[in-house]
Amino acid sequence: MRPFKLERYFAEYEFKAERVLSASDCETLSMAELLGMAAGASLELWRELRLGYTETAGHPLLRAEVAGLYETIAAGDVMIAAPEEAIFIAMQTLLAPGDHVVVVSPAYQSLYEVARHIGCGVTRWELEPERDGWRLEVGRLGELVEDRTRMLVINFPHNPTGYTVSRPELESIVEFARARGLYLFSDEMYRLLEYDSSARLPAVCDLYEKGISLAGLSKAFGLPGLRVGWLATRERTLLGRCLAFKDYTTICAGAPSEILGIIALQSREPILLRNCEIVGGNLAVAARFFAERAGLFAWFAPKAGPVAFPRWLGEEPVESFCRDVLDGVGVMVVPGSLFERPGNHFRIGLGRRDFPQALGRLAERLRDRRV
Repeated sequence: MRPFKLERYFAEYEFKAERVLSASDCETLSMAELLGMAAGASLELWRELRLGYTETAGHPLLRAEVAGLYETIAAGDVMIAAPEEAIFIAMQTLLAPGDHVVVVSPAYQSLYEVARHIGCGVTRWELEPERDGWRLEVGRLGELVEDRTRMLVINFPHNPTGYTVSRPELESIVEFARARGLYLFSDEMYRLLEYDSSARLPAVCDLYEKGISLAGLSKAFGLPGLRVGWLATRERTLLGRCLAFKDYTTICAGAPSEILGIIALQSREPILLRNCEIVGGNLAVAARFFAERAGLFAWFAPKAGPVAFPRWLGEEPVESFCRDVLDGVGVMVVPGSLFERPGNHFRIGLGRRDFPQALGRLAERLRDRRV
């Protein structure tokens, strides 16, 4: 399997840089903050916790809280796993050499790399920039699928662009998959961070009997250190196969993480409100910053979620620009080439409180360079 470009980049620079401008998660909660939200019963679960093995599918109360995020999903339709693990398990379970997959692109590498490693053909369904935003031609799907296509992989709100489709467009994708009997794997890690909650898309697992929703606590909840994510699907046979495969990965989740996950989901309203406010404030800061520097950057406004994907207009490649900012002012910026996307794009993350300070460091470097 090829090296995971984005994760290798974060491994090298994330904990050395003074500021991270390109994080895709939201402001993390401290243990004290999260436990301060615990109700009596969940706090008692934490105090009485014993550090033994947990259920392979996940703590029943945790699965029940996850199911509460959906319309048609029961606790038995949920498997708890680290988000990256859940992608790996789903792809290994559903795909075989010679299958074909269509993936919205650019994409988080594992959404297509695991399929490629298995021996599948992979076709990218490219988002295209337009003026100050992005678009995805839903009508192109018919050109991209083949007789051997088994799965469509989508991701809305999208990482790294912040793009999202409309509900009619999503329903069109679902109907396309249903008509051909395709699995629809939907990365929904950034769901619940819409700028307008009325524009929130339904979860794919609620819309489609062969839909698989991936979600978790890393992004919208700002709790990546818990390593709690899940797959939700109404196809119980598939979920059983995923659980059998999980016996060869982690077997089960960490007991402390599961209880903390229960607390987080029971406290989701204040957590999500806080993070949406942070993202909204940073989005306004970013829009002003890039508008004032239109000669250096092209700004593509995101529609939802905590990330955006502007373009560097300077003379040197974006990789050189990012390296210069890291070396010059200690700010880590992720170049678009880590998503295998040409065009000098780079990702910014809108979910952390220090975003204005990181952006200020970038402005300082631009002044120092006299560009």
